[in-house]
Amino acid sequence: MVLALCALALSFSPAASADPVAQLVQVQQRAGSALRHAKLADLAGEQASRDVRHIADWAVHSGDHGGRPFVVVDKVDARVFVFDSEGRLRGATAALVGSAQGDHTVPDIGNRKISSILPEERTTPAGRFTASVGRGPKGEDILWVDYDNALALHRVVTGVPEERRLQRLQSKVAVDRRITYGCINVPASFYERVVAPTFQQSGGVVYILPESRRPQDVFGSYEVRREPSAHLSALPLPVAH
Repeated sequence: MVLALCALALSFSPAASADPVAQLVQVQQRAGSALRHAKLADLAGEQASRDVRHIADWAVHSGDHGGRPFVVVDKVDARVFVFDSEGRLRGATAALVGSAQGDHTVPDIGNRKISSILPEERTTPAGRFTASVGRGPKGEDILWVDYDNALALHRVVTGVPEERRLQRLQSKVAVDRRITYGCINVPASFYERVVAPTFQQSGGVVYILPESRRPQDVFGSYEVRREPSAHLSALPLPVAH
């Protein structure tokens, strides 16, 4: 962006304006217009953490999602954000995530019985995953995030009443929503209204944010600024010749 602004400044001929202030205004107007037209995610006014906004904006701006729908999973706040292929928010919801903190996948966990998974192994791993709708163990449709490691996004599981998963989904405290063995549980109505129709045809990308590292370190992402003035405040005043 700095190089682009320098190029804009150099593109003005001395005859264009002898007034250095006028030159700076013209540079700002051109640069500001380019920034305003940068592709960013549309969160439709939904409240989201800075990391969610960062990854959503970066995914759209860079095209990392490959023109497909995508999901951003915020483990810290235990929330899920679903975007269409253009980066427009389709819906957001509270979610249940792995009860153990950690951004890693336990080796070979996809081949183990649930009863053998230790409490400290119940992580929802961070990373970028190519996801597709498929069938779960009971024949239900689910969004497979990482099939080999049995990681999926699906309707809330209620088979163990003492876990009180439906009640936990209603809690305003994020830590209450850490209960799963690693999968991401969302309300059934949200899955059927938002997730299934968004990913049924082409699948998409799931970004699970880390909780022990920066998103930039996991995804190689960069900042996409929303305010043109943030870029322009440090511009040097053009020199009149």
